[in-house]
Amino acid sequence: MAKASVVAALICAIGLPAFASNEAWDNIRVQLYGDRTLLNGDKVIAIDAPYRTPDDARTELAAQVVAPEGLNIGKVTLVLDENPMPVSAVFELDVPQPSFYFDVTLRVNGPTPLHVIAETTDGRLWVSETFVKTSGLGACAAPPGTDPEIAMATLGQMQVEVTGSAPALSVGGRLANLGTRANRMDVDISHPSHSGMQMDQISLLFIPMRYVESVDIDLDGAGYVEMTGSISLSENPRVGLSVPSRSRSVDVTMTDTDGTVSHLHKDLAGF
Repeated sequence: MAKASVVAALICAIGLPAFASNEAWDNIRVQLYGDRTLLNGDKVIAIDAPYRTPDDARTELAAQVVAPEGLNIGKVTLVLDENPMPVSAVFELDVPQPSFYFDVTLRVNGPTPLHVIAETTDGRLWVSETFVKTSGLGACAAPPGTDPEIAMATLGQMQVEVTGSAPALSVGGRLANLGTRANRMDVDISHPSHSGMQMDQISLLFIPMRYVESVDIDLDGAGYVEMTGSISLSENPRVGLSVPSRSRSVDVTMTDTDGTVSHLHKDLAGF
C-alpha cells in the first residue's frame, strides 16, 4: 500500500490553479493515471450525491462499487474536480472486496464535476461521474464552526458505530446485495480540518493547514482499508463504509498532517 504521505504529496501537486471543468479533469486524470485507459464505470459504480449541496461545508457524498463477476475492488478514489485539492478521499483496501460502499462528509467549494474511480484486481480502471451544484459560499475558506480551544482539546477523539446492514445502491441495474454480507460502520473524527484558506476571525491571519492525512481501519487485528484524506474533508468528518458482517473488532488509527496520531479499539460483539 502506498504511504499516505506519498499520496498526500500527489494530491497537493495536482491542486493547481482552476481550469475549465473538462480541462481540470483531463489534468487530474493524467496526473493520477498517465496514459492508462479509464473504462465507463456506470455498470460498476453508483454515486449518491445531492443535486445541490444543503451545506457547502459539510456535504455527504457516497458511492457503491460492485466489481464485475470474478473480480474484486482494490482501490476507490473520489475526485471533486474544481476543489482546491481535487483528490478528496482515497480508499485502498488491504484485502480486495467484491463490493465496497463508502460515504464521507466533504467541503464542496463550488459547482463541480465529481468523479469516482475504482481499480479492480485485474488492473483495470473504471470511472463514473456526476455534477454537484452549490450555494457558492466557498466552503474551503469558510470560518471554522468550532471554538479553536475546544477544537484543539478534542482533536483526534473518535467514535465508531456499527449500524446494521450497509446501504445497497443499484449499480448498473444490479443491487450489491450487501444486506446479507456487510454491515455499515461509521467513524466520527473530532478534527478542525483546517484547509489553509480560512481566516482567524479575531487576528485576521490565515489558519495554518492541518487536516486528517490518513485513517487506517483494521478488522479483527488485520488490515482492512486505509483512507487518505485532504482539505476537502469537512470539519469533524464522518466516514461511513461497508465492513464484512463477520467482523468482531475494529481498530482505527488517525494521523493528521501535523503528526498527531490517535487510536481507538472497539469490540463489535453482537454484529
